Amino acid sequence: MSIPAASSPSTSSSLRGPVGVGVIGAGNISKAYLDNLTVFPDLKVLVIADLFEDAAEARAKEYGVPGWGGPEKALYHPDVEIIVNLTIPAAHVEVATAAVNAGKHVWTEKPFSLDRESGLGLLKAADAAGMRLGTAPDTFLGAGLQTARRIIERGDIGTPLTGMTTFQTPGPESWHPNPAFLFQHGAGPLFDMGPYYLTALVQTFGSVRKVAAVGSSAKATRIIGSGPKAGEEFAVEVPTHVSAMAQFERGASSHSVFSFESPRQRMGFVEITGSEATLSLPDPNYFDGDLRLWRPGAEEPEIIPATGPANGRGLGVLDMARALRSGTPHRATGELAYHVLDTMVSISESVESGSFVDVTSNAPASEPVPEDWAPETATL
Repeated sequence: MSIPAASSPSTSSSLRGPVGVGVIGAGNISKAYLDNLTVFPDLKVLVIADLFEDAAEARAKEYGVPGWGGPEKALYHPDVEIIVNLTIPAAHVEVATAAVNAGKHVWTEKPFSLDRESGLGLLKAADAAGMRLGTAPDTFLGAGLQTARRIIERGDIGTPLTGMTTFQTPGPESWHPNPAFLFQHGAGPLFDMGPYYLTALVQTFGSVRKVAAVGSSAKATRIIGSGPKAGEEFAVEVPTHVSAMAQFERGASSHSVFSFESPRQRMGFVEITGSEATLSLPDPNYFDGDLRLWRPGAEEPEIIPATGPANGRGLGVLDMARALRSGTPHRATGELAYHVLDTMVSISESVESGSFVDVTSNAPASEPVPEDWAPETATL
């Protein structure tokens, strides 16, 4: 993806009122974001951009956004303060770097980057430019995982000891109209879905310190099952089944499965076992869902409804916008996303080497989201 350089960094047009947003990437995921970004009163979506300008125009008109065009329309719009980067994974770092160099804060879809070097380069570029980085997943800001955090932090399960997560499907090629990129470098079940599960574990146990993993691929090629490309064959470049163990900074451990090879679907399984009880969390790919607390000897779990905001994708953008105006830290930071990336790269290295791999980065702690945090309320 080629982006023209800016002649000089742009600056914010205002330090009060709604925060101007520019979206780069008008693909499928943009709808999930725009459903919320266009109704949160503390945000104002000003432009939607894409290399395919017709797609940007169609999406802009669908949501009543006044501007559209190529990426430069968002990067150099004088009133855009946050770029929401919804491009394909291979373009995440290039687009985010162009944005911080243009004087914009950035919210980027996961994964943060495809390797440590480019991820660190992006962190350094943002720091040098004085710009903030935020990265999906922001699902941990939703009611489901925040309720789990409150339960754990007040001691309801005792000391958190171990975690288990499972994501298993037959693979997305049966339903996704253009699935090849999900089987290329920087994707696969680990990099595509790992950020949700690993972020949930890191929020509970702190930074990962070392990992060990095995991986495999059942097929060298797969066939697209739906859409205009149905019947086309494409290459599988990454492991489509990964089983990983992790040890965390305070001694806890976890086991995770990430698979595109299971006829039986098991999605959203996250379980935290403590010294006094076990807590089943809702699907970390979503923002809401009941929790289940299992106590010793109980035949049935206690069902705990989630409380707090659960609007969906875009909560992290809103949190960043409000933090910009208040001068406080936002929660879904680039440093957190880099630590999750570092962990996934380490898992991949363990698959290749057959040995434990140390994880040297750290995940910063984030403030809890108040139960009465109200995305629909104007605060700026």
